[in-house]
Amino acid sequence: MERKRNLLIDGKHGRPILLDVYFQADQQAKPLVIFSHGFKGFKDWGHFDLIAGEFARQGFVFAKLNFSHNGVTAEDPLNFVDLEAFGNNNLSIELDDLGCVIDYLLGAQSPVPAQEMQAERLFLLGHSRGGGITILKAGEDERVKKIAAWASVNDFGRYWPKEQLEEWKKTGVQYVPNARTGQQMPLYWQLYENFLANRDRLHIPSVVKKLRIPFLILHGAGDQTVPPSMAQEMAGWNPRARLVLLDGADHTLGGKHPWKESSLPSHTRIAIRETVEFFETG
Repeated sequence: MERKRNLLIDGKHGRPILLDVYFQADQQAKPLVIFSHGFKGFKDWGHFDLIAGEFARQGFVFAKLNFSHNGVTAEDPLNFVDLEAFGNNNLSIELDDLGCVIDYLLGAQSPVPAQEMQAERLFLLGHSRGGGITILKAGEDERVKKIAAWASVNDFGRYWPKEQLEEWKKTGVQYVPNARTGQQMPLYWQLYENFLANRDRLHIPSVVKKLRIPFLILHGAGDQTVPPSMAQEMAGWNPRARLVLLDGADHTLGGKHPWKESSLPSHTRIAIRETVEFFETG
């Protein structure tokens, strides 16, 4: 299997994007899947490498990226060493980052040989906040032919109650704890300002209702982070969407960081099976 890791490409917002690409070099043209991580996530989190390898074995070119402002760096891609970048991240930046990755992988400088990839079969997969970014990108990029969202948020605006906004605007920053590392991670007020200034672009419900491509919504029935009711609500917005609820599955589908096992957790294996079947058949 070809593993091209930690490829560095230019972003549009002053910071590079780190990228991995996995595929079987078998001279057979394969669909391209691009995976977007979630909030407080990164491309090497937990079992994401095993997920990439499994999709590659199943006959896909699989790419996973670090959003340019996710807080890790090219020099230290496993730790949140740049909290200033994290605090200055926003949803528009992530959408633009994903667009840069699409352009790169489908462009003349692509690290994947032309004979190995079906450029006309571009699929997006995202987890949690990355699921929301995946949905939004599909709404603005006609190159995207199918999408799958795992444990996805369905409306970014619902996370900011009025009383929280007042305090956030006054101080200019709020902090979110990282339970795993103990870090207090800043979110600067610009995140909400960017959301308001780009509300049409960033409104997931509107995009879902207009989607005309195949859309898989996969969610753990035991998700304590993003309630499964959000998946059910989102499925109700688009009759073309396919909803899969996994009994007992949590927000990370059994994964954790670090992941020290050599095999995937059972709920992730089921999620991959459902997603591969969806991408292959629609």
